[in-house]
Formats: sequence, structure tokens, C-alpha cells
Amino acid sequence: MQSQTQHTSQPASSDLSALPARSSASARSWCRKHHDPSQPFAAWIYIILFLVCDFAALQILQWSVSLHQPFDRFWSFMFMPFTTQPRRYTWVLNMIVIGAIYFTFVLLINRFWISTPVFMTIVIICAVIERMKVSVRNEAILPSDLTLVGGGNANNLTDFIPRNSGPIIVAAVLGVIAVCTICAVLYRIDGSPAALFSRRSFARWLGHTPIARRAARIVAQAFSVIAMGGIVTAFALALGTSGTWAHGFAVQLGDQPHLWDSIIDAQGNGTVIGFMRFLHIKVMDEPHGYSEATMKSIAARYEHRAQQINHTRNNNLSDTNVIEILSESFSDPTRVPGLKVNKDPMPWIRGLKGRTTSGYMVSSGYGGGTANLEFQAVTGLSLINFSPSLTSPYQQLVPGMSWTPTFNQLWNQAGGTSLAFHPYAAQMYSRSTNYKKFKISKFWALRGTPYKIHPTTHIDRSPYVDDRSAYTAVLDQLKARATANPRQHNFYQLETMQNHMDYNNWYAHNEFQVSSKPALQSVDEKTQIRTYAKGVEYTDQETRDFLNELDRLNVPVTVIWYGDHLPGIYNTASQDSRNSLALHETDYFIWSNKASHVKTPKLSKKIAQYASPNFFMAMTAAQTGSKVSPYLAFLTDLHEQIPAMEPPVVNVLQDWYRIPKGNALYVNADGQRIEPDRLTARQRQLMADYRLIQYDICAGHHYLRSTDFMQVPHQ
Repeated sequence: MQSQTQHTSQPASSDLSALPARSSASARSWCRKHHDPSQPFAAWIYIILFLVCDFAALQILQWSVSLHQPFDRFWSFMFMPFTTQPRRYTWVLNMIVIGAIYFTFVLLINRFWISTPVFMTIVIICAVIERMKVSVRNEAILPSDLTLVGGGNANNLTDFIPRNSGPIIVAAVLGVIAVCTICAVLYRIDGSPAALFSRRSFARWLGHTPIARRAARIVAQAFSVIAMGGIVTAFALALGTSGTWAHGFAVQLGDQPHLWDSIIDAQGNGTVIGFMRFLHIKVMDEPHGYSEATMKSIAARYEHRAQQINHTRNNNLSDTNVIEILSESFSDPTRVPGLKVNKDPMPWIRGLKGRTTSGYMVSSGYGGGTANLEFQAVTGLSLINFSPSLTSPYQQLVPGMSWTPTFNQLWNQAGGTSLAFHPYAAQMYSRSTNYKKFKISKFWALRGTPYKIHPTTHIDRSPYVDDRSAYTAVLDQLKARATANPRQHNFYQLETMQNHMDYNNWYAHNEFQVSSKPALQSVDEKTQIRTYAKGVEYTDQETRDFLNELDRLNVPVTVIWYGDHLPGIYNTASQDSRNSLALHETDYFIWSNKASHVKTPKLSKKIAQYASPNFFMAMTAAQTGSKVSPYLAFLTDLHEQIPAMEPPVVNVLQDWYRIPKGNALYVNADGQRIEPDRLTARQRQLMADYRLIQYDICAGHHYLRSTDFMQVPHQ
């Protein structure tokens, strides 16, 4: 047994000595069977690493637009699916888009361990640039900023670099080094280039010819890059257009654009989505017959019309100081259907409207859209002609325009200047950028510009600068410039903030009481209406004092004054669709001081009872007896035929991602709606000319720029 035992033990000893070799061989066999030998890391590891980098890129980009409490803001962004109704998955949307861009890099470079540090380096650089602009201008990067690179404006790039940018740049460099180091270490552990496309992967279906395998790899790689890059590009270009697959996909995942503030938009909807939505906007369809010959014919037609109008006028608009005032949310509460107020909140303005050119302005907004009315007033263009996707020209259109003819430039051309005032942040609606395009030389605001508006008092608990301060800022500049050079006249633009939402019982002594039939829906609605009515009363008093001050000056001044929209607080009245037009009518007036010596201080009710902001400058020219350009002559004729016009409107607080449905709104001199299919031949011709003019300015070849269409003849 002993010998037998020894006999059996020898083979066992022999087997043990051979075990490592056998195990190694088995492992190699298993690897050949279950793994691609060119990729020692399993596929799932690459997927995890890809998602980690995708998530890191999202966090870095969101950090770039969050100067304060960046991590809190990021996690608020991530938890939107659990904290918002309806649920919003905007972080998922951004990860999909960032991941698609990242994957395009992987396909293009065909090396995971090279494409990853390249992609992350680009992300870090973009984030640093974004954060610098947010820090300096309180505005996110827009596609229009790309024109600074290679567009002859390279020197302006330094405006984005804050003085204390050293630590951020150092951190960015260290971040890039860290990413590259981590990828290099993982590459060494991996031991493979991690290529998606290789000659080996095409051996089975193209044979073993090296040339064939190489050709197959190149074709497959090129096709994949084009396909993925094409999807990303198509999404980016279609995102900003309503009705497209990209827009619908984004909305389904919770995208809700906040076009009034690019930073808030980027924080809530994602930096990448916030940037992409402005890459391509459908401005408007090309009108039938658009050509150079057509536009020159229009220019000639209205040049002749301007000559006819100017034959009876002796003045020039630039011979007087014009102050254009957008009074935030100002409207008459007593005109809201079903609402009763215990006292008149605007007795002085109501009396003034009986003595000067005045009426009702039909607004495209309710509770929001301030800059849209401002845009129409300063350009003479109308939202009625734009594509439904273009809901905020100040954000979507103006930054990319190469020609921006605005009325204030008439004063610049005559030797004066243009000045703007807004007692709030300059970055709202990209005003600080757009005003430069409008050739406004100085812009006073609370922040975001070199010129700080003063004074900045508040009424009781109101968070906003009051109208007295806003008027004082304008009056101080007007007096100083009139003293320095009485013969030089200027254009002044003011957007107030006193009556901005929300209306949270700000005023200490508020005697206003309101009731409604049907009854108001809540105590909160009543409180907001009472607070708003008191604010209107304060505006009424401060406007009285302001105009009285202007009347004492020895220089001519004309004021264009209008409310931009009703406040979004009339929940009860807005439930009835029959109230839609009434909830879009604000008050306006055009007034000239004694030193203006205006012969016709009040235009006829037929002309003035209803208006939209695009007609204000043409009406001002009529009131002051001023000569007109062919463009103003056209607007004069159009206003006589169609006193007011606006795009489809809704009677709820407008969400910027929802395009109102319905027909455009045309209003006659009696405030009655004109059905679009019942316009007269003359009205249809004028509207056709309007679309051609607006297309040429905003989206066409600017044929009118080489004509005198915008020029006012001087005596």
C-alpha cells in the first residue's frame, strides 16, 4: 500500500507543478473567447467611464453660470424631477446632448484615451470663459459672442476677463493636467488604445486583406462621425424653432426657456441647451417677390409719400429732446372687466390724456414680455411679422443682426446723442449688448454697466427702485446737457421698475379696496391687485411732478409714455376668453412741454385712440409737425389704415416656451378687431410692404441700407 501510495502521489505532485501553466493557458483561452484582445478593459468599464466624464462635464458647465452657491444650484438642478410640477428632466437632456458631443469626439479621434482628455479640456476652457463673462457682464455666452473671434473685434475679448481671474485660470490648468494624468494612468493599466474602429474588427466580413480592412475602418469611422455629428448639428439648429423634433424633444424633458435672462435660463435649463437655443432662429419666411428691385421700388414709393407729408411740415424730430418712457406694467385697473376699485388710482394721467395725444396701446404681453414692446417702439417693427418661434427679439434676433436701424439714431445723425436708463440689472434681455448695437452711447443701470443710476430710493417695503428716482436720473442728465449746450438735443430712453411683479403688500398705507364679479379667486389675488393699484397711484403722482418739471425748462421736450403690459394678477378676469383684448390694453400718451411750441398738441381720436408701439415715433412726428423719412411715412400710412396690431396673444402669464395659437390681432380706430381675411386691398398692400421691409432689415440682404429709406431730410 505504501508503494501504491507513493505511486499515486507522484502524479499528484506532477499535476501541481503543471497547474500554473495550465491555468495561464486557460485564462488566455478564456480571454480570447470572451474579450477583444485589443481592449483588456471590458466594454462596461468604458461605458461607466464615459458616463462619469459626461456627468463631470455637466457639473463643470453648470458651475460656470453659478457664481454664488454653485453646488447648491447644481443639486437643485439635478433634483428638478422631484421638486417641480410637471417634472423636469433638464439635466438628463443636457447629459444626452453633452454625451452626443463627447461621443462624436470619440468617433472622430478613434482613441478613447486621447478623445477623453481633449473633450474635457475643451469643456474646462469653455467653462472658464463662460464664468468670466458671467462675472463681468452678468450674462451667459451667446452665439453672437463668437463673432468677437476673427470678426475684427478681437480686442473686445479682453472685456470678458475679470481682474481676479488668476485663481480660476490656475485651477483650470491644474484641472486639465489632472484629467490628462488620470487618462494616462488608466491607459497604462488598460494597455490598449481603446479604438472603436480597427482593421481587426472588420476582418470577418472583408477578409484578411490589410488594405480592405483599413478601407473598411476608414469608411465606417467617417460614416459614424458624419452621422453622429449630423444629429448633434441638426438638434442644435432646430432647438430654437417651434414645431421641430428637437424643440419637441426638449420640451418633453422639461425645457422651459427663460429668455429674459440668459443666466437664469442656463441655470434652470442647462448651459449647453441655453446656448444652443440661440444658434439658429427662424426669423420669418421670405416674402413673395423679395428682391433688390422690389425693395428699391418700395423705397422710391415711400420717398414720394414722404415728400407729400413733409410739404406741410417745417420741423425735425432731432430739433427737440425726446424722452421715451416704458412704464413697467402700467395700466388702468378700473378697465379690467368685472373689477371694481374704490378710488381712481390714476386721476392726473387720466386728465392729461384728455389734453394731449393719447389712447390705448394694444400689447402683445400679459404679465411679461417687456422688451418685446420696447423693441417695437424703438425700431418700428412688429412681432406680427416674425415667425412664431421668435418670441424675444432682444435675445433671439438683435445680438446677431448686422444692421439695426433704430429711431434714436436720428438724433445721433443730427449731432446729438442717445442715452438709456433702467433702474435694474443691465443684462436683462441683453440690453447692455443691444443698446450698443442701437448706438446708445451711455446706459445707466443698477449694475452691469459703468454708469450707475442714481438715486435709487424705494417706497416702503418695495424691492424695486421707485419712479421718482428713475425720473430724477433722466431729469438730471437732461438739465446738465441742456445747460452745457442748449442747441444740442438728445434722445432719452427709460424703462421703469416700480410696478414690476410680485405685488406682495409692499405699501404701508394702502387705502385701496377691490371687489369683482365673479368674486376674486383668492385673498392673494386681492392683495396683489390692491398693492398694484397703490403703485399705479404713486406712478400717477410722480409722472405729474416729472412733467411739471419738464414744463418749466426752456428747452423743447416731447415725452412718449406707455405701459408695456398688464400685470399677470387678474386670475379671475383671465378665465373668460372674452376679456382677452381688454387684458392687453394699456395706457399711453405723447406730450410736449411749453418750450416745444407744438401747434397740434393733440392728434385726432381717429388716429390716436388705439395704437401699437411700432407707431409711436410716426405719431410723435405728426404731433410735433416734424418731417419724416420714407420709413416713417410708411408707418404713418399703415397706422391710419390699421391703428394697432399684435401677434396672437394669450390671457395667462405667458410661458416663453409656448407659442400662442390663433390669428394675428388687428384693431380698428374704434377698438374693434379686424379679421385678417377682411382687410381691404389697401391694408393688404401695406401689410405686404411691411413684411418685405421687416424681412430686409432682419433676415434679408439689407437692400434698403443703400437707399435713403431711413433718412429724414433736413431743412
